[in-house]
Amino acid sequence: MNTTNNEATQLKRVQEVALNGEEPPLNYLSKDKPTTEASSSSSIPIIDLHLLLSSTSTKEKEDEIDKLRSSLASWGFFQAVGHGIPSILLDKILSTMKEFFHLPMEEKQKYSRVGEDGTMEGLEGYGNDTVKSEQHILDWCDRLYLLVKPQERRTLKMWPESPKHFRETLHEYSVKASLVADNIIKVMAQSVGLEENSFLSQFGKSAPMYARMNYYPPCSRPDLVDGIKPHTDGGGITILLQDKEVEGLQVFKDGEWIKVPIVPHALVVNIADQMEIMSNGMFMSPMHRAVTNSEKARISLALFYVPDLNNEIGPAVGLIDDTRPRLFRNIKGKDYVEFFTKNFLQGKRAIDWARV
Repeated sequence: MNTTNNEATQLKRVQEVALNGEEPPLNYLSKDKPTTEASSSSSIPIIDLHLLLSSTSTKEKEDEIDKLRSSLASWGFFQAVGHGIPSILLDKILSTMKEFFHLPMEEKQKYSRVGEDGTMEGLEGYGNDTVKSEQHILDWCDRLYLLVKPQERRTLKMWPESPKHFRETLHEYSVKASLVADNIIKVMAQSVGLEENSFLSQFGKSAPMYARMNYYPPCSRPDLVDGIKPHTDGGGITILLQDKEVEGLQVFKDGEWIKVPIVPHALVVNIADQMEIMSNGMFMSPMHRAVTNSEKARISLALFYVPDLNNEIGPAVGLIDDTRPRLFRNIKGKDYVEFFTKNFLQGKRAIDWARV
């Protein structure tokens, strides 16, 4: 098979480079020279979903709703506790992911998103970045990317059969996390005075959810290499399960990078671009990144909840008035995702394209 140098590098997994003790190749070195330094912050909001979703109306619940609204406006990020997903399941999905990434390369390659002819077969599967040009800087991350919802659209040939409990564990986690996501979106709508299904109706009944399992090997030059480059997410909301021991997620706020601390068994929730559009800018889609570690590997599991590509999204009618004019135009979900993907690979924000 004939490949260019870029294609050959892309076919070589980050794990292989790290295990061989190689210096990061040139197309992993960020031109912006990322620094791993960031401020530690205990002020990243922690939201109690159990309190938010309680059926009784109390002062504590109202205060928590206010805290949620403020968090989404100023941070676009919060740590969710009281979400109802058993800790034993959270531990199991992380350990299952770790088992998969520690399998021999030939086993993982069975689920590669690169076909035998060297071409990409789609988003789903095992691999790393798609190389678009010689200027494209790669992330220091291998990942397994899978559609988990709707269930009837799952590409099961990409779901690993090893470890043997992989499929059932991911299924159980994604079903429970999907319910959490729906409940969060309902409360988000209520927090700005809307009917609870105002945002969910724009997602649609067939809204997809994707799981991205990330593995960040140790990197000898964390000062020069991004785990995942700075970006916003292009969907509706993202739910992230962090590594239990190794930090790496950072959010950009007020001109500086802030570490997102590990809160045991919490879910990190962040607003994505299409939710900022639906909220008419009341919620913020934050810039965030993953940094590398010179000594320890790190894993994480992100669930991306995306409005149905065939739906039209736009600011909720109840959030537009004389004092709060429309900030974004209505757009087709498919069009936004295509534009977002193109801009993401170039390190640019796409949401400005949707502004009025």
